[in-house]
Amino acid sequence: MNINLTLVIQMVVFALLIWVTMKFIWPMVLGPMEARSKKIALGLAAAEKGQLDLANAEARAEGVIREARERANEIISQAQRRSTEMIEAAKAQATHEGERLVDSARQQIDLATTRAREDLRKEVGRLAVSSASKLLGREIDASAHSDLLGALAREI
Repeated sequence: MNINLTLVIQMVVFALLIWVTMKFIWPMVLGPMEARSKKIALGLAAAEKGQLDLANAEARAEGVIREARERANEIISQAQRRSTEMIEAAKAQATHEGERLVDSARQQIDLATTRAREDLRKEVGRLAVSSASKLLGREIDASAHSDLLGALAREI
C-alpha cells in the first residue's frame, strides 16, 4: 500500500473521530463542566454578596453600638444631674428643717424663760407677802391685795 493512501485514510478516520467526539462526546463533557462553572460562579457571587452584607451589617452594628453608647452616656449624665438635684433638694430641705427646729427650740426656750420668770415673780411675790406679813405681824390676804401683788410682781 501506498503511504499516501494510508495517510489519507488516517486523516479521514481522524476527522471522523473528531466529528463523533464533537457531536456526541463533547456535549456530554461540556454540559456538566458548564453547570459546574455556573455553580461556582453563583457561589462566588453569593460569597461576594455575603461579604457586602457582612460589611453592611458590621457598619450597622457599629452604628447601633455607637448610638447605644451615646444613649448610655446620656442616661448616665441625666442620672448624675438628677442625683445632684436630689442631693441639693435634700440639703435645702434639711437646712429648712434645721432652721425650723432651731426656731421651734428658740420659741420653747422663750416660753420656758417666760414661765420661769412668771413663776419667779409669783414666788418673789409670795415671799414678799410672807415677809411683809411677818414684819407687820399680821396675815395679808392675797386675794384682797391682788392689785398690790400684781404691781409688785411687775416691778420685779
